[in-house]
Amino acid sequence: MSRVGKYPVEIPAGVQIAIAGGIVTAKGRLGELTLPLTEQVEASIDGNHLSVKPVGTAPRARMMWGTTRALIATMVKGVSTGYARSLEITGTGYRAAVQGKNLEINLGFSHPVVYPVPEGIKITCERPTSIKVEGVDKRLVGQVASEIRAFRPPEPYKGKGARYTDETIRRKEGKKK
Repeated sequence: MSRVGKYPVEIPAGVQIAIAGGIVTAKGRLGELTLPLTEQVEASIDGNHLSVKPVGTAPRARMMWGTTRALIATMVKGVSTGYARSLEITGTGYRAAVQGKNLEINLGFSHPVVYPVPEGIKITCERPTSIKVEGVDKRLVGQVASEIRAFRPPEPYKGKGARYTDETIRRKEGKKK
């Protein structure tokens, strides 16, 4: 039995869930997300709880049971409170700024890196060395933060580069005389 799938998803106040034609739609104050259901699971709403059940006892149905429940729970949290990921830039002359619909980052290259901000994502820079990525879709927020970090990942000797705020870099000892 799935340990994740057996628990119902609680629907907070201000979030509307609709199930129609095999598609679950969550609408809240921050936006709207949809999730197509597979044929192996079915979802039902009772009051302010949404429960997911497998159709049959096939291994695939039991796998999709917990996965679908987790995806619906992240949708509900996304449209009600949203997701955020913070990055920190370390290095001399490294800085970031939002200009229009682009994020412009100076990371020690001969040119600034221009990253177009995708639809549904909000990027802010409180300081020139910090970047905050916000949105309703957890997967998209993580993907955008990962792409920004990949431009200049942190190196282990001086720690220069773009890193997540909660990430720790294992430092290495330099050359010895």
